[in-house]
Amino acid sequence: MPINETYDGQAIVEAIADALDRFYTNLIKKIDKLNIKQVMRRKNPYLFRAKAMNGASQIVEAILAAFVSSSEETIFGNVFFEPIATAAAHGQKALAEGVDIMVERDSTIYAIAVKSGTSVFNADSRKKQEQNFMAAGKLAQQARKRFVPIVGYGYGKKKPSNKGMPKFYLELAGKDFWTELTGDEEFYIKLIRYMDKLPEKYVEEFNTSYQKAANRLVREFTQEFCFADGSIDWEKLVAFNSGD
Repeated sequence: MPINETYDGQAIVEAIADALDRFYTNLIKKIDKLNIKQVMRRKNPYLFRAKAMNGASQIVEAILAAFVSSSEETIFGNVFFEPIATAAAHGQKALAEGVDIMVERDSTIYAIAVKSGTSVFNADSRKKQEQNFMAAGKLAQQARKRFVPIVGYGYGKKKPSNKGMPKFYLELAGKDFWTELTGDEEFYIKLIRYMDKLPEKYVEEFNTSYQKAANRLVREFTQEFCFADGSIDWEKLVAFNSGD
């Protein structure tokens, strides 16, 4: 039996709208704070030279695109799925460490840790998650409730592992996760429909921020790492990145 057999579509839309607002607000804030020295400390100047990237705009476009790609995945994972899953499950924000949502149904307590994709765990973080579930389970025992811990992945597929001992918690991904929360096998599809035109309202603001950052970083790169004729001072760039 799934946790729920009904859900409030309007509550889902409101959760999506709030999540998108936080996603774009956080992403744009990070883009607006970028400066070239901050970025170039973490980049490989030898790779840029090996690829014959001899234009400031070439390098800036590459690093800005990589920065946004990395940042957006992290920010999205942090702000999007948890509030939607909470609304879908009629759950509450959990107080236990490492558990995002608590749902109490009759004599059962569901403890849900919401993750983005299915490759978030390494050995240490998985062990920590298991410890957090065990601690939350003790609270359920004190309340004399059946305890069901779940790791839910917002997207992707997760096949049961045949390695080692069977896990004491469920791992559900994509369709299976959203079906467990709502009782609706089509919810994972409906979730994209619920987004509707909400993302479009942020496009202009994001593009403006992106272009301003690109212009700013090209100017800073030219000032810091180019000769007077506009060519890149590779030795100065390498010394800044890897020298004293």
